[in-house]
Amino acid sequence: MTQRMGSVCARKLWPLFLVGVSLALFGLTSSERSFTGGALYGQDAPVRRLLYVAVPGVRNYLEYGGHCVLVFDIDKGHQFVKRIPAAGLDESGKPINVKGVCASVVTRRLFITTISTLQCIDLVTEKLLWERPYDGGCDRMAIAPDGAWLYVPSFEKDHWHVIEGRTGDIVAKIEPKSGAHNTVCGLDGKHVYLAGLRSPLLTVADTASHTASRTVGPFSASVRPFTVNGRQTLCFVCVNELLGFEIGDIVTGQKLHRVEVAGFQKGPVKRHGCPSHGIGLTPNEKEVWVCDAFNQQMHVYDVTTLPPKHVASLKVKDEPGWITFSLDGTRAYPSTGDVFDVASRKIIATLKDETGAAVQSEKMLEIDWRGAEPIRAGDQFGVGRVTK
Repeated sequence: MTQRMGSVCARKLWPLFLVGVSLALFGLTSSERSFTGGALYGQDAPVRRLLYVAVPGVRNYLEYGGHCVLVFDIDKGHQFVKRIPAAGLDESGKPINVKGVCASVVTRRLFITTISTLQCIDLVTEKLLWERPYDGGCDRMAIAPDGAWLYVPSFEKDHWHVIEGRTGDIVAKIEPKSGAHNTVCGLDGKHVYLAGLRSPLLTVADTASHTASRTVGPFSASVRPFTVNGRQTLCFVCVNELLGFEIGDIVTGQKLHRVEVAGFQKGPVKRHGCPSHGIGLTPNEKEVWVCDAFNQQMHVYDVTTLPPKHVASLKVKDEPGWITFSLDGTRAYPSTGDVFDVASRKIIATLKDETGAAVQSEKMLEIDWRGAEPIRAGDQFGVGRVTK
């Protein structure tokens, strides 16, 4: 009887012990301590929405936030919360380019790619679990909804590795020979979409077999950043030489529309080599936002009917190279560090670190917490979230 009572007490006290250890190790502020303690109250604990920003997320430029993962509180005006140490150093010990970020709340892990390695960080303890190099390097990856698999492109080579999410082991190889670059996993986890720098085709792979099954396109030039809608019937793609985007039918494999931004000229860009590098769907799939680097604009299109209709052009403070959204669709995050209210299309905040320095990154996503448990994770790509 005594042994049984001791076991029950231990089970009840264990969550308190974990919270105490977390507070001691990570030096949380008073507001964070209050939030973390909410884990003890289950579903009644408030939800905290945090933006995770991997840096250096614009090439290897350390002036835009340093080398780490920066965390911001979405509901408190995007106040800086903390830095999470990250791996990813070259042979001389200098930070190298971050290429992608994704997370799983199922496995409670955060993943970051650099041009050389994939690193895995425990979301709760914020400790590095492992960092592994892969043949051909790494680029912007995607993760299955259950966190079981990561689809990691080589660094502009022929193949994607399918990586086991817990161990980092390679389980398969997909080889479209397209100049592997960008990757999106569908919301239902059945298909993953692979875009390469050297191909006008978007490859569709079956996640059950980890094999390429078909393509969408060809588009007018090589596919750059892209996104898909929640039902996975449409893709919206940036392509080389185009200020604007093209639309493909994922079901038939055909290109449907070409959208050229009117009233703006193409010009030289600092990065990526194409006029529009970055495109995202609002989660409700009513709008597409597309980057315009030369003119330092975000162009907004109504896509409730096709072809799309231009509705706004929004000035940002630097050349945008990416765009994503909060999970509820109320906030838009171009890589310039500007934070837009989607409804009013006005800038309501700018990302700044603890010193007040401006933060920029093309690799960020939202992770929501209830107490000490992550409960939802967004995506670095602005994917649509309408599934019916």
